[in-house]
Amino acid sequence: MPQYSVVIPVYNSLNSLGDLTDRLTAVFSGLDASFELVYVDDCSPNPKTWPKLLELSAQPNVRAIRLTRNFGQQAATICGLEHALGDWVITMDDDGQHAPEDIPKLIQERNHDVVIGQLQEKKHTLSKRFFSWVKARFDRIILDKPKGLRLSAFRLIRRETVENMLQLVRTPYPFLPAMMFYVTKDIVGVPVGHFDRSEGKTGYTLRSMFRLFKNLLINNSSLLLRYIGNLGITIALFSFVLGIYFIYKKLFFDIETVGWTSVIVSVLFIGGLVLFTLGVLGEYLIRIINTVERRPLYIVREEVGKNA
Repeated sequence: MPQYSVVIPVYNSLNSLGDLTDRLTAVFSGLDASFELVYVDDCSPNPKTWPKLLELSAQPNVRAIRLTRNFGQQAATICGLEHALGDWVITMDDDGQHAPEDIPKLIQERNHDVVIGQLQEKKHTLSKRFFSWVKARFDRIILDKPKGLRLSAFRLIRRETVENMLQLVRTPYPFLPAMMFYVTKDIVGVPVGHFDRSEGKTGYTLRSMFRLFKNLLINNSSLLLRYIGNLGITIALFSFVLGIYFIYKKLFFDIETVGWTSVIVSVLFIGGLVLFTLGVLGEYLIRIINTVERRPLYIVREEVGKNA
């Protein structure tokens, strides 16, 4: 079995794959460590991506897995984790923004369960940096992430931790950081570089980032339900007290309550809150149904390479 498995989800990349393979091979040759590269093609729309992976899989340390459709980066990464054989598993992107030459920095801290590469001087767009900042605040609340620890897809994970994480895959909406923090608190970060994409554009649009944030908020915590419940109880108590006040004025002072505008505003507010609550409950219900139906997280079309 190899000492290290490098899991790389692939989406729409081509020219960067050969260079990435050569650089990874050089890094592990310098470390004198056995390794394997596990590429997971998340049904890339570029028709030349899979043929390129077929070409690379002819090398003795390269395996390639092709999914039947686009299941998303989280699912593709978990697919790679389930197929990885190494004592340590490294996850990284395929676009050249994570440098293979930084892997020794992660390995130096392998006395921990998980080592995360903390990206310095991020090359993300302004909107993505803002979204990441907001998400980091919720990570601390929901995942109990230590202050100062920044998450990224560039990480080194101990084999035992990977196996324990995979036991948590019971939903079609997984979130790897939540799985990591549930399994272990022995997680550290090391500074690594962050570089411009070597080709193409990021697949993380605002829509996909919002979907990822929604999965974090709904699938990995009951925070939203608790807040809505507390808000509903507060409004109900306020309405009850206000109703008693109006009845008291009518019975003892014969004062007509005026102010249709305030009534309409109140009705619209309560109605909006009810509809919002129903929407949240609907999201939870959809996830419960999909989980009960046991929909697979991913479906493999083809696997090539050594021992495939």
